[in-house]
Amino acid sequence: MPKFVFPVSSINDLKENYDLIVIGSGAAGMTAAIQAQELGLKAAIIEKLASLGGNSNRASTGMNATETVTQLSHQVIDDQASFYEDIWQGGGKTNDKELLKYFVTHSESAINWLEKHDIALTDLTSTGGMSQKRAHRPNNKSAVGSYLVKGLQKQLLDKHIPLFSQTKAMQIIKNGDMVAGLKIYNDKIGEKTIKTKAVLIASGGFAQNKTMLKNYAPEVLSLRTTNHPGATGDGIELAVAAGGAVVDMNKIQVHPTTQQDTDHVYLIGEGVRGEGAILVNQAGQRFVNEMTTRDKVTTAINNLHENGATLIFDQDVRQAFPAIDFYQAVGLVMTADSISKLAQKAHLDGENLLDTITRWNGSQLSGIDGEFGRKTAMDRGLNLAPYYAIHIKPAIHYTMGGIKINKLTEVLTETGNKINGLYAAGEVTGGLHGNNRIGGNSIAETVIFGRQAGIQAAKYIFSNELKN
Repeated sequence: MPKFVFPVSSINDLKENYDLIVIGSGAAGMTAAIQAQELGLKAAIIEKLASLGGNSNRASTGMNATETVTQLSHQVIDDQASFYEDIWQGGGKTNDKELLKYFVTHSESAINWLEKHDIALTDLTSTGGMSQKRAHRPNNKSAVGSYLVKGLQKQLLDKHIPLFSQTKAMQIIKNGDMVAGLKIYNDKIGEKTIKTKAVLIASGGFAQNKTMLKNYAPEVLSLRTTNHPGATGDGIELAVAAGGAVVDMNKIQVHPTTQQDTDHVYLIGEGVRGEGAILVNQAGQRFVNEMTTRDKVTTAINNLHENGATLIFDQDVRQAFPAIDFYQAVGLVMTADSISKLAQKAHLDGENLLDTITRWNGSQLSGIDGEFGRKTAMDRGLNLAPYYAIHIKPAIHYTMGGIKINKLTEVLTETGNKINGLYAAGEVTGGLHGNNRIGGNSIAETVIFGRQAGIQAAKYIFSNELKN
């Protein structure tokens, strides 16, 4: 196969003006730029880092959606009301209802839009807190994030949408109550103000910003994070400086299963549990419904006071979630040809572990988890050697809070007024997820609200042109 070419433009090709400038090269920003260009806008993307894709690149499990052809092809009968209720309950009933309703009712069209852009998500897996299989992923079961990012990057190349890396957004320029430009900085050209009719902030969250974490959620400050280095909340600060409000800034998601026994923090995707893995304590016993919401699993792990817990799975689960190959390649996985040998390697009670797996396999066959009430991700037992273990413990994963927007992705002020020409989408925004984000909803959010931002920017610009 030919080597993939990243869609980076020379800063020398930067124009004096654009209809829409997108801040951030993750899935939300790229989706918005593609949608806007297809509607007739001249769009450009700027990215402060040399690397592209943001946290979108790191997503592993899937993209949640409901009432899709993919679900029906897997004999999953689903509905929007159930999807809404799962997210509403998972978020502690604190989600922004307007955003949530738009999200749920536009997930199917987002999957269809991706397919029309040669990004097909035709396989399914489960995530915690979902009553149905809704996490759509590539047919080869590979990580959804890198697949989606590369697919969108190919669209940027095909459509000649410029993307300028190592270019930082410094200030949103307004003319009265309307966005009129964006001040940027690039080492090669210095500071420059670009005229634009609209700006989309799609720059991600703030899990790498210690000052913000200390101000809004000091209780998580000691934890490590799965986030990429650029997740420093710059876009939130830009919006606030332009008059925007923030919401839910104290709501930080701690992911229960990350591997931290090396210098790096590795996210162990929820799809490992979604394909059948169980969690055990040092005594080799289950202690939680592994498929409940992330906040509840995290609390259960913390309450063990054992410096984490251990994921247990077999070869069948491994084959169903290929990201495990990467985990093993970087030395995160313990392997043995029997349960007793695995227990020794993982420093678990061997007799208890064997008994736990025997009882779990019985629960899987009957479809009833009498111990913890697990109802999903029970398609397979743990019977096929070799067997595997990964030591995990919680880490900061996602910031539910951010810029306050409405369902049109318009940035709102403290008084609820929109800032004309300023939009935001993706993790940089707040309100959708409530107290706890359901796995698989972040990628869905980037596409659903990224498309909406592109659509609404076009509508806003064309409407103003008609008036003038």
